[in-house]
Amino acid sequence: MSTFSIFLTLILIVCFLLILVVMVQNPKGGGLSSSFGGGGQQLGGVQKTTDFLDRSTWILATLLLVLILLSNFGLNTGGTKTTNESKLIDAATEQSIPETIPEEIPEVPVETTPEQ
Repeated sequence: MSTFSIFLTLILIVCFLLILVVMVQNPKGGGLSSSFGGGGQQLGGVQKTTDFLDRSTWILATLLLVLILLSNFGLNTGGTKTTNESKLIDAATEQSIPETIPEEIPEVPVETTPEQ
């Protein structure tokens, strides 16, 4: 398995986790903490839940960005021609226009219509 495939797998896992963490949060600040008893003044652990979700969102987003940037090193961009695109380009240049031009171009008679 290539390094790019490993990075791609890690990126997909982090994306899935990031989606889960964002879906658990409530856009108005309630989220998972509101299901444990309401506002932040009732339980001490409720505020910790919100802090954990916020922190995990930032950590996963940063990890996703770093993995995407590092996956660039896993791409095969070396000097060897191993991609399908370079093979297609090589095949196209082999089938190019021939270098010789015919010496004589046959003349085609021009038909004129009689005027009336």
